[in-house]
Amino acid sequence: MKEFNANDHSHRRLNILTGEWVQVSPHRSKRPWQGQIEKLSVDRRPAYDEKCYLCPTNERIGGEKNLDYKEVYAFTNDFAALQSDIPSGGEENGLLQSKSERGVCKVICFSPRHDLTIPEMETHQVKLVVDLWVDQCHEIGALDYINHIQIFENKGAVMGCSNPHPHGQIWAQESVPVEPAKKQTQQLAYHKETGGDLLLDYLAQEQEKPERVIFENDHMIVLVPFWAVWPYEAMIIPKRKMARITEMNEEERFALAEAYRFLTIKYDNLFETSFPYSAGIHQAPYDGNPHEEWQWHMTFYPPLLRSATVKKFMVGYEMLGNPQRDITPEFAANQIKAQSDIHYLMK
Repeated sequence: MKEFNANDHSHRRLNILTGEWVQVSPHRSKRPWQGQIEKLSVDRRPAYDEKCYLCPTNERIGGEKNLDYKEVYAFTNDFAALQSDIPSGGEENGLLQSKSERGVCKVICFSPRHDLTIPEMETHQVKLVVDLWVDQCHEIGALDYINHIQIFENKGAVMGCSNPHPHGQIWAQESVPVEPAKKQTQQLAYHKETGGDLLLDYLAQEQEKPERVIFENDHMIVLVPFWAVWPYEAMIIPKRKMARITEMNEEERFALAEAYRFLTIKYDNLFETSFPYSAGIHQAPYDGNPHEEWQWHMTFYPPLLRSATVKKFMVGYEMLGNPQRDITPEFAANQIKAQSDIHYLMK
């Protein structure tokens, strides 16, 4: 009988942060591919676009004008999904349950330049983004009704980004949403059972055989998680125990900026395109409790699979069963690591 080989044989992997499984089918990546592999043409945008509602001094759709900002810039979303001034209420009628939800939504402009993305910025410029995230978490987290703060970035039209100007968002609300709530449950259960920290213990195990580690500096590690669902999914995890990003010192903020920029340069170089993804930071609730079980982390979910035009879709089995991937996380990590550290447009 053949000996099991994770690089050749179908198997399942456990996501320790959510308690969910992913199906890995590496043999499928060896099947003939009939699709066309191609690169997208480079479409260079202007540094300033008078029609962009995120560029400095321009008027937004809601009628407000942006400041003439020179670095980073935050403002309340004109069409926020969550609002702070709504009455409490809802419905409790047997199986019909609803509850009002207050919150704050902010837009975070990474740069006044319309033509840049994170991998095209300098590390000190990316650190200004990190600093703004931290400042906003201090400010929003102080609101008595806020219990969760979600920082995220959607990059690229394929991820639903309606404006190419470099920006992200912050949604903060009363309750803890589904995904971070799963991670809360898993980390707390592990902490109670072992007294340890789930992600830091996982990190230590990854460092023993760093085949999935892409990059590390003194304070951060970038890796493809063992349980990755998306083809080139990755995580940034701080080496020091920290429940929230507000606990970072200056060196750690710079280290996060460096890791963020490094990974996204590698991404862009994979298919020589502005690599789309959704990325976000999960951190402990802002409910006044220390949450010793938590370790904050940043996750990247990119959809591209074989080229700049071939996207991974979550359909069929993925929607009805559980997520499935063809290439292994180890293969993906090697592909990312093999890319140049210099952005392809800078060569």
